[in-house]
Amino acid sequence: MAAAQLENGMVVGLGSGSTARLMVAAVGRRVKEGLRIIGVPTSEHTAEQARALEIPLSTLAEYSQIDVTIDGADEVELGTLHLIKGGGGNHLREKIVATASLRMTVIVDESKLVPQLGTHAKVPVEVAQFGWQATARNLSKLNANPNLRLGSEGQPFVTDGGNYILDCAFGPIESATVLQRELDSIVGVVEHGLFIGMASQVLVGTPAGVKLFDCGTPRS
Repeated sequence: MAAAQLENGMVVGLGSGSTARLMVAAVGRRVKEGLRIIGVPTSEHTAEQARALEIPLSTLAEYSQIDVTIDGADEVELGTLHLIKGGGGNHLREKIVATASLRMTVIVDESKLVPQLGTHAKVPVEVAQFGWQATARNLSKLNANPNLRLGSEGQPFVTDGGNYILDCAFGPIESATVLQRELDSIVGVVEHGLFIGMASQVLVGTPAGVKLFDCGTPRS
């Protein structure tokens, strides 16, 4: 459904992660059928997939404004459409691309809908490698319970930007807006996975079909 909304001439932010991978495949099929767009990928993995599908790619250096970004999310807060993203570790680039976009369409399944952010998902906080332990101590003062994310071989996971990730288990977040300000104020924090007020619409896959949430209101 998200890929079906694309029109010729659009500049499209291509999200990252398992759900976004399906979306990129759908965009690739439309490109093969003749759709003319330019894609701006949010991760190296997405760029690799898009190239294999012959989706034309560019960068924010060439296109300062993106028509729409399509991406997934780890949690969507009902009523606000605030998001937690970054389970795949790409939230810095995802947020840069989303911020440059006129619209952000989010695609998820029902399990990602929550009454409060933090109900199930941890908040990934991307931090500079230098002094990350000090940054973790400052995050602990916010009751973040930070844990250094590890890769498949047990070494610290390194993002496309060359940083570490501290996964922070806040539990249900009373005010995501307040927490966003607190995280933004910590030296050493490069970016975090709270996407506040950024989603224009959320497409939710259900057994009965796709529901569209626009400003918190569901439509079938």
